[in-house]
Amino acid sequence: MQTYTTASVGNHRGAPRVWLQGANPARAGFTPGSTYRIEEGPDYLVLQLTLEGDKVVSKKLENGVWIPVIDLNSQKMLDRFKAFGALRIIMMEGEIWMCPLASDKRKQTRLQRLRKKLQENKPIAMGGIAYGLGVLDHALHAGMEEEGLKTELGFANEVRPELIDQAQEYNSTFTATTQALIGPMQEIAFDEKTMARVKQVDVLAAGLPCSGASLAGRAKRKLSHPEDHPLVGHLVVAGLAFIAKVNPAMFVLENVPAYQNTASSSILRNQLRDWGYDVHEREFLATEWGDLEKRNRWCMVAVTRGIPFDFAEMQPEPFVVRSLSDVLEKPEAVVDRWSEMPGLKAKLERDRADGKGFEMQIYTGEESHINTLTKGITKNRSTDPKIQHPENKDLLRIPTAKEHALCKGVPLELITGLAQTPAHEMLGQGICYKPFKALGVYIAKCLKKFGEMDAENLAWTNVAALKVAG
Repeated sequence: MQTYTTASVGNHRGAPRVWLQGANPARAGFTPGSTYRIEEGPDYLVLQLTLEGDKVVSKKLENGVWIPVIDLNSQKMLDRFKAFGALRIIMMEGEIWMCPLASDKRKQTRLQRLRKKLQENKPIAMGGIAYGLGVLDHALHAGMEEEGLKTELGFANEVRPELIDQAQEYNSTFTATTQALIGPMQEIAFDEKTMARVKQVDVLAAGLPCSGASLAGRAKRKLSHPEDHPLVGHLVVAGLAFIAKVNPAMFVLENVPAYQNTASSSILRNQLRDWGYDVHEREFLATEWGDLEKRNRWCMVAVTRGIPFDFAEMQPEPFVVRSLSDVLEKPEAVVDRWSEMPGLKAKLERDRADGKGFEMQIYTGEESHINTLTKGITKNRSTDPKIQHPENKDLLRIPTAKEHALCKGVPLELITGLAQTPAHEMLGQGICYKPFKALGVYIAKCLKKFGEMDAENLAWTNVAALKVAG
């Protein structure tokens, strides 16, 4: 290959037009007066120099020098490119290839793959990165299947092997055909041999680590910006690499609300736009959807253009208002967990005296919600929620992992067998379940609507394997 460039698909006298001129065609041998022929493929054209060619390279005078001009203006020849505003032009000795931009090719490939599955009632392929226990993935699968779309988990990437072990055992979305990608996302994403074997998916879900974006995480490490976090600040790059490789029709990202104002989210928005996605964003307050934890989570959904999606159409369904006591464990299950917590109470008095404004969060069980349950709640910090004994108000305890899961609406089987600390850790850095299950329902509705759309209105072109030499 000598030259890679792009050319716009214009219009002249009612027909599409592609215009090439100058030094780059000349380097490939297309000089004024030379002849060539055109080989036509389903979604490409190849201009080949030959003495028997029926086309002639034109010329024009520019700055006193005659330069070559190739002017293609044919409805029959260029109609295959009607869906595109630009083409990639690859020039080599004696040949010029014209074909869709790689981003446009990927866009059409994923839409055609999705449409075929919907028409044939085949499972929608899902994938997860920064998978954890797979709570986000489980919620999306559950919502999509509730709306009548079958799903299958193609792969799950997680750096911690014990979490993949847990998911294989207790997460029903993880099946014998699911690829377990155990290792750092940034390592796997740029491993060409591995990624060549990773399944293409229709919906990719991610819970990119938020340690750098959360206020607590930034304060702890004294970060000037989230991307300075040495372990996770750069993972947006690996996330984008995964998207490029597995080419999903939709990409779903959840994170703390602060993430939407990071440089990482700006990079995501702009790159996804250039790859043919429309990006939609929304915050979900879990109590508005029927969960007990008052947790706010930001969500980005990148949807390939052509698939209908509008967050405004997604509204909470009516639900029965519950109290915290509905999910608290029975007294005999927590009999050894109570404490007067004198140290924390003394700290409370010191904080009050110093005017710091820190207060203990104490819940009786009568409340209709509980504030954020963090991943480090087992450290028994002063500001984490506490449950008060029903009879002795001096006694307090931290919520159990089971209660934590129920407050978030997370199916209990996902934490089966986990000790309290890792269970709280996994739950505390994840989602509340109901809004994301509702998102799965809405995604399924959008995909079904897409499957019913007139394909002709989507300006399809056939997909053919390109034979361009490197």
